[in-house]
Amino acid sequence: MAKAKKNQGSIRQRPDGTWEARISLGFDGGGKHIRKSIYAKTEKEIVQKLQQMQSDITQGTYTEPTRLTVSKWLDVWLNTYCDHMKQTTFDTYSHNIEKHIKPALGGIKLQQLTTHAIQGFYKQLSTSGRILQKGQKKKAPTGLSAKTVKNIHATLHGALQQAVLLSYIKTNPSAACTLPRVEKKQMQILQGEQIAVFIKATENHRYRALFLTMLFCGTRRGETLGITWDCVDFHNGTILINKQLQRKDSKLQLVAVKNDKPRRLEPPPTVFQLLRELKQKQAEKMLLAGQLWEKNNLVFSNDFGQPLDADGVYAAYKTFLRNNALPNIRLHDLRHTSATLMLQNGDSIKTVQEALGHSSAGFTLDVYGHVTPSMKKESAERMEAFISSVSN
Repeated sequence: MAKAKKNQGSIRQRPDGTWEARISLGFDGGGKHIRKSIYAKTEKEIVQKLQQMQSDITQGTYTEPTRLTVSKWLDVWLNTYCDHMKQTTFDTYSHNIEKHIKPALGGIKLQQLTTHAIQGFYKQLSTSGRILQKGQKKKAPTGLSAKTVKNIHATLHGALQQAVLLSYIKTNPSAACTLPRVEKKQMQILQGEQIAVFIKATENHRYRALFLTMLFCGTRRGETLGITWDCVDFHNGTILINKQLQRKDSKLQLVAVKNDKPRRLEPPPTVFQLLRELKQKQAEKMLLAGQLWEKNNLVFSNDFGQPLDADGVYAAYKTFLRNNALPNIRLHDLRHTSATLMLQNGDSIKTVQEALGHSSAGFTLDVYGHVTPSMKKESAERMEAFISSVSN
């Protein structure tokens, strides 16, 4: 009788209606035939599972489930099942795995991973999971935000779900975990005279152009710090937002914008006047620095052409607010203020959506569906004018 060859498989329907595939994994040291059975509800599903396992064996990525650790499986999953994803998504998954999941759970056998262990991991992330990179100065809370914990959960859950589909584990132990509740942050904006005070107070500030660009353009901090001069079109009055400054591997680097969707803004002339003045000052600094000037082509840089540290900018911003008796709002709230100003000035939701780089107008409407006091008053005045016009 001929011996079954490694990677050969067979399929049959079981008496209970489910389907089983049996595949040969070769022979052990004593010549004993090693077989593996996998199961599925439909014939189509079992064929797909069998083909995938045969492919994994051929490529050398298959490991017997009883020997497979969480760490090993995450490597296989990331490099075999996530290679079709956008680079930014792949990088996020890789970061979550290497920085958080592997150190905590990587040494556990995949088949021995429990819901209780994962729940404890999530609790640890919430209380002491923050990892400050080298060079990062921000005094942040020791725990990660609920949103970040949920993102890490999504990575782990996806990897474990694929393991279920391949019959490496029977159920997904992360499915029963309780996740921290994401609380929507209270939006704060500058209003009325506060905006005038803010603009006036920046006149002699080193970050005047930076702060007002964020206020008038609604750009995110990383996007603003990532603008390069080749993206500023003075002739046509546009700014291309196609990258952002981020700290990766302890270094400040330019990466693609969020969701890899560049957008072209058309700010008011005031912004371009600020940028012209900034470019002149930068040219003077470049002459003084000489060969020490780093040719990053960044619009916002330090005295040597180097990228500005986001934490340093944030600290300077907070000091600026205190010194000028302005509300202690986040730097990101300048973006919210900008969006509100657009709406107050009559811009459509679609226009605001495109300016902010949101994925949909519905999301913009959800975020900025609030109505400021001045908008309420203007609405009442318009309604009163209409009533008067139809009553006469």
